[in-house]
Amino acid sequence: MAYRITDTCVACGTCQGECPVGAISEGDIYKIDPDTCISCGTCASVCPTGAIEEE
Repeated sequence: MAYRITDTCVACGTCQGECPVGAISEGDIYKIDPDTCISCGTCASVCPTGAIEEE
C-alpha cells in the first residue's frame, strides 16, 4: 500500500531526499507517486511533522 502526504506537510524536503525510489515530488506540499512508491515507509519514519501516512 502506498503512502500519502497530508496537509500538515511543511515542505521541508526531508522525505524527498530519503525516498529510495524517487517517488516524492515537490509542490506546495510534497506528493508521493503511488505507482512508484514501494511502501517501504522510509518517508514516514523521517517526516518531522508526521504528515505522511499509509493510504
